[in-house]
Amino acid sequence: MKIVLLDGYTMNPGDLSWEGLEALGEFTAYDHTAPEETISRCQDAEIVLTNKVVFDKEVIAQLPKLKYIGVIATGYNVIDLEAARERGIIVTNIPAYSTDSVAQMVFSQILNFSQNISTHAASVSKGEWAESIDFSYRLTPQIELKDKTLGIIGFGKIGQAVAKLGLAFGMKNIYQNRSIKSVDFPAKQVDLETILKESDFLSINCPLTDDNAGFINKDTLALMKPSAFLINTGRGPLINEKDLADALNNNVIAGAGLDVLSVEPATADNPLATAKNCYITPHIAWATLEARARLLNIIIENIKAFQSGGTVNVVN
Repeated sequence: MKIVLLDGYTMNPGDLSWEGLEALGEFTAYDHTAPEETISRCQDAEIVLTNKVVFDKEVIAQLPKLKYIGVIATGYNVIDLEAARERGIIVTNIPAYSTDSVAQMVFSQILNFSQNISTHAASVSKGEWAESIDFSYRLTPQIELKDKTLGIIGFGKIGQAVAKLGLAFGMKNIYQNRSIKSVDFPAKQVDLETILKESDFLSINCPLTDDNAGFINKDTLALMKPSAFLINTGRGPLINEKDLADALNNNVIAGAGLDVLSVEPATADNPLATAKNCYITPHIAWATLEARARLLNIIIENIKAFQSGGTVNVVN
């Protein structure tokens, strides 16, 4: 069985082994694939693995041997599911592999705003402490997390993992979710207006839908505390980026930590690139070695199930 992986570099830049996939068939891995290369590379493949390479109706129609598309991510919007279903092609994804890594990134951002270690360490390296007349100085406010309110929008597995980390720091958890959620640890479900008004740190962990695109905008940002910080590890289009940049530059909120943007890779003219107290990371919350190893193992198990006549993690 011929297996083709079209864009494997972000998952495995060389620190993981393809051995498990090579054992499943005639396996070929490409670091990157341009749209015009997709058809030729997949022409004889029965199994195709993709992260961001698009499989729309036109692409699927030109691949008569294709039986299985494995999306090597949780989101699968790059696949035309209806076209795949009409052809009897199975589409799978990789759920819940990066929960702990993403939650860790949320708190990396929260801790950065709380104490800003890199700024102070750089100051010491430049000799500013040695030149100081005081034994201690602060370049940014130092914030204790205990008793602060942690708001979480989207209370699935990642949101709940964030909440549990908040409890370890003595924070108060509130959350907003499309459906009613009940959990066995301290956390209160509230509406969107309440979570915006009460959160000291607001973490966005919900999926992107047609209904919530751009829901963080000038109107919702205006409800937040001027001392509040916004963290987004969900999807970039959840935020109106011009509105957020304006809010940061005009002190409507205190800061933003973003691991995702509306266009990725980032464009040079994104207004958040130069916004005040905005820390942007290049979509790496999912990318710890441990999370990527789990991702690879789930890919292998998904294919094994398909090859044995069963299916797991099917999205169509």
